[in-house]
Amino acid sequence: MTWLVPLPVVMPLLGAALTLLLAGQPRVQRWVSLTVLGATVAVAALLLVRSTLDGPLVVEVGGWAAPLGIVLVADQLAALMLVVSAAVTLCVLVYSIGQGMADGDEETPLSVYHPTYLVLTAGVCNAFLSGDLFNLYVGFEILLVASYVLLTLGSTETRIRAGTTYVVVSLLSSLIFLVAIGLVYASTGTLNLAQLAHRLDALPDDLRLLLQLMLLLAFGIKAAVFPLSAWLPDSYPTAPAPVTAVFAGLLTKVGVYAIIRTETLLFPGGRVADLLLVAAALTMVVGILGAVAQSDVKRLLSFTLISHIGYMLFGVGLTTSLGLSAAIFYVVHHITIQTTLFLAVGLVERRGGSTALDRLGGLARLSPLLAVLFFVPALNLAGIPPFSGFLGKLGLLQAGVADGGPLAWTLVAGGLLTSLLTLYAIARVWNLAFWRAPHKDMPNAGETHIGTMLPRLMIAPTVALVALGLALTGVAGPLFDLSTDAADDLLRRSPYVNAVFPDGTP
Repeated sequence: MTWLVPLPVVMPLLGAALTLLLAGQPRVQRWVSLTVLGATVAVAALLLVRSTLDGPLVVEVGGWAAPLGIVLVADQLAALMLVVSAAVTLCVLVYSIGQGMADGDEETPLSVYHPTYLVLTAGVCNAFLSGDLFNLYVGFEILLVASYVLLTLGSTETRIRAGTTYVVVSLLSSLIFLVAIGLVYASTGTLNLAQLAHRLDALPDDLRLLLQLMLLLAFGIKAAVFPLSAWLPDSYPTAPAPVTAVFAGLLTKVGVYAIIRTETLLFPGGRVADLLLVAAALTMVVGILGAVAQSDVKRLLSFTLISHIGYMLFGVGLTTSLGLSAAIFYVVHHITIQTTLFLAVGLVERRGGSTALDRLGGLARLSPLLAVLFFVPALNLAGIPPFSGFLGKLGLLQAGVADGGPLAWTLVAGGLLTSLLTLYAIARVWNLAFWRAPHKDMPNAGETHIGTMLPRLMIAPTVALVALGLALTGVAGPLFDLSTDAADDLLRRSPYVNAVFPDGTP
């Protein structure tokens, strides 16, 4: 089954090439993209099953043995990230197709959209499967180049300005990452992650700490960890709704994934655990305070995105199996829920004509279906029982209490405060956009619609993601078991290292 491992990268790249050749045939482009992403979901699910039953699956690309060749590794963590990311990208693609049809671009869409979107998917999958630091860098660059194009679609002044900020920050983080890679190679003679797990332990403590901090800095920018997160609220909200949704759901989580992978495999022992916990606390609290101050729904959700990255860092910083498993669970939950909310807000903008809270109102009466599609994931994001958001936060708080340290207790208090302020921010959106009387400038403010004003191909994937968010609650027990198994393997390191070097000579 190891032949399945490269397919989540290869299929989207081949699909991108094919859709680029079919630039004059938009309908065929759409079917190719949907087929490729549907197959990617199926392959990712098979990889999750096989990695759970058989342990990490390894492919040496081109037949070149590690550490000289490129290695792709699908362990439980990577496979789980592949499944949720592939499912989300498929739903967002359907949504974007529906939006294009509704806007009249069905026959003349931007021909570059589908190839770029598939390249983005390939970059995300490559980052999850990478078995060496340089290939991880390549994965980041693939998805970042694609994201530059998607962010500036339409070439409006606002999007170009936001895209410029995004490009500058991304290039800075990539430069830091590249310098860190050079230092790691100069210090150890390898970039293979499994080999680095042994060789880094032999380095002097000061040098090892420097390498760890440089990688954390690069990944912290990509994950939008405070104070490295100022770029995000000005960049994401300017893009089209489906682009914003996939960015918010996935791109920052690739940075979180890189932090989890490197902190557990390369730098075990929690030498910067206190730093991670402090960053987690500041990210949670500052992010949610920024959300409370916003008057635009997209910017508000962008700040909640930053804030909830802090929960994931909380679990990583505890350096315990309980904390790490809760963090993995929360990553899966947040990818799904944050994407759903941005898709729902795209529908809000379509029905209400704006995302500014002072120009909305009455949506619960005007479009009851839309109200449900926003209300359910909003409660989930706020951590209301019995949703998966509550279960993930509860797991993190239990891990913090079990740790018992002063910083852990501070994070417990910060997590509770952030959850309450998230509920307040969401309740404010609900009251102003959905509950009060419609604003006089809203289109068709006097007409009530169950959902007929909203394109079915935009509603259907949003409904699917709402259902997926609810399903996470239903399968929370098995998902937590899977997350715990993945966390245990990460902390033991030996399953990953032995899979890459079965002869025991890394």
